[in-house]
Amino acid sequence: MLLELAGKSLWNRRGTVMLCVLSIGISLFVLLGIEHLRHQTKANFTRSVSGADLIVGARGGELNLLLYSIFRIGDASNNISWSSYQTLASDPAVAWSIPLTLGDSHRGYRVLGTDASYFKHYRYGQQQALELAAGNIFEQPLEVVLGHEVARKLDYHRGSRIIIAHGTGSTSFSNHDQHPFTVTGILTPTGTPVDQTLHVSLESLERIHQGWPGSATSSRLQPESITAFIVGLESRMQTFRFQRQVNTYPEEALMAVLPGVALTQLWRVVGVAEQSLLMISSLVLLAAMLGMTTMMLASMRERRSEIAVLRAMGASPAFIFFGVQIEAVIITALGVLLGSGLLLAAVAVGGDILLEQFGLYVGTVELTGRGSLIVVAAFLVAAVCALAPGIGAYRISLQSRLTGNA
Repeated sequence: MLLELAGKSLWNRRGTVMLCVLSIGISLFVLLGIEHLRHQTKANFTRSVSGADLIVGARGGELNLLLYSIFRIGDASNNISWSSYQTLASDPAVAWSIPLTLGDSHRGYRVLGTDASYFKHYRYGQQQALELAAGNIFEQPLEVVLGHEVARKLDYHRGSRIIIAHGTGSTSFSNHDQHPFTVTGILTPTGTPVDQTLHVSLESLERIHQGWPGSATSSRLQPESITAFIVGLESRMQTFRFQRQVNTYPEEALMAVLPGVALTQLWRVVGVAEQSLLMISSLVLLAAMLGMTTMMLASMRERRSEIAVLRAMGASPAFIFFGVQIEAVIITALGVLLGSGLLLAAVAVGGDILLEQFGLYVGTVELTGRGSLIVVAAFLVAAVCALAPGIGAYRISLQSRLTGNA
């Protein structure tokens, strides 16, 4: 009964009600969108590398080392000599190591130089190994294995011929035209930066940078340096000892970081911006709720006759008060549905754009713990904002006459 009356009352004022629903819906779309991006960004960063004990690179910022070695963001301040890598990788505490060389690109996608250990030991998500959707890993120089998104976006297949360029920009004037690569394999989707990466052998990079003919069949080329390397240790108990050994390495200035610690620093850096966005979005939602309050207060004078009729039919002042509260809840519920629908549409339409431009996999929309709190908070704020028009309706109902005069 109460719900039906509230619905009919809102329908009679559907023009202004829809404006309130629209403003609340857009506000919740922004709030829930920021929360979804925050959650997906953390999930993407966290799942991008799994099972690695340390990341070693040239001495500098820990966060910078993590970003360029794992997430292909930024560039290294310096390289590591190959001899230093071999010395450290041969330490008895090291179970496996993955060399990484960055600095080249193809149509805006990063090229990663590595070796077979990358496909054997690299893990993401819940200790998931890299798998090939087609073909095989590189076995000869000038062969390339593509991440899933690179192959999909550029429409490459096994046997496709590509030219990589020096530098990391989307446009380059230093292409290695004399050394075309052949696609031998395509990886399955991972939802990590691996999907936006081209993988080649270290020998291939040395070949093109030293200008060796593409048809040369000489002995294997050994790189002079690499950008960084990932380390898996025999025992986690040896982590801090090996980290200290790297940090005090006498031959050159190196640094070893724990991926989890570096990620914690990243969350601290972005935390201020994240909280600022949430605060601004919350204020926008509050403004929308106050707009709803203003609309309901302004309608009280016009609804005197409606309230008088309800009172004549036996409705109590409490019935009138809770009727106004239910109207606010209905408006908010419609706003939540609208905001959620807009978010679903935005993810469906813009998900590929975010993945291509920023390497951010947004996934499907899920109601996280904080997202649930946002929705609950919206209903609570709506109930509080509806107190003023509810009390106004309560007072009018005490004085009302069938004629509508107070």
